[in-house]
This record gives sequence, C-alpha cells and structure tokens, in this order.
Amino acid sequence: MQIVPVGYDHPDARKLSDLVLQEYALRYGDPEGDATPLDPSMFQPPRGLYLLAYDAQQRPVATGAWRARDAAHGPDEEDENYADGDAELKRMFVVPEARGQGLARRILALLEDDAREAGRTRVVLETGLQQPEAIALYTSSGYVPAPSKFGHYRFHRESRCFVKPLRGTD
Repeated sequence: MQIVPVGYDHPDARKLSDLVLQEYALRYGDPEGDATPLDPSMFQPPRGLYLLAYDAQQRPVATGAWRARDAAHGPDEEDENYADGDAELKRMFVVPEARGQGLARRILALLEDDAREAGRTRVVLETGLQQPEAIALYTSSGYVPAPSKFGHYRFHRESRCFVKPLRGTD
C-alpha cells in the first residue's frame, strides 16, 4: 500500500469522501451522512493534511486527515469547545474490501506525527456509537473519552469525542 498526501479536492479524495458519507448515512439513517462544514483549504499544510492510501492496482482504498482547530477567541467565532493547539481528525475511512490490513492504524500514526511536527498539542476526534470499529481503533491507540464534547455534532446523543495528547509522545 502506498500512502500519499493529496488535496481534499483531489478526485480520489472526493470519491472516498462520497463513500464514507454513504456509509454514515446507512449507519445513522441521515441522508447527509455528515454535515460538518469542510473546505479543502482546511487540510493544507502546515495547518492540516489529507492522506490517501492506494492499493497495488493504484485504486484509492483509505483516507484520513487532520485540520488545525483552536478555541473561539472572539464574538464572531462559534465556540465548538476546541482548545488552542488541537488537531481534529476527519474522514478516517477504509473501503470494505481493504479492511483488516492495518491501514487505518498506519494512516492514524502518520497523521499524529504530522500534527505533532506542525506544533499541535493534542488530537481530537468525534465519532459515533454506530462505528464501534472506529472507537476500538482509537481507544487501542491511546485515545480517551474527552471531558466535554466538541465539534459540529457535540449536542448529538450518539456522538462520542476522544482526545490524545501529542506532547511527550515523541
């Protein structure tokens, strides 16, 4: 497997993003899948990174990304409970036929390393109860339940938020 950085607006990134949204729609019964506002500029280094994994036939099979998030500092900013220095994981996904090969774990490690190198101090993520395999990946990778929910879905009953400090993990 080859894992490479690409833009969030890359055609293969859009293809897998559409697939993950379809999966979220099935799991949660919401036709949108995920309504979190995302823009390609949010994943541009050094304030983010979007990764794609390709199989031996050069088919896109997995994605993952992080974007810089900070606390709201002014009246015009929505307070979504982020802290200064946060790196939020987004679009972690492996196509069904490529699951069980450790791809998500490899992508997660690369994203954490990149966020640390960019000066971020912790990784945060939001997932849901209908994604038990994601929760298992994160908890087995050192993530712990967040003391308070954050992000777009912070008020949703099925939402679960996790954090992992990046300082001192070199």
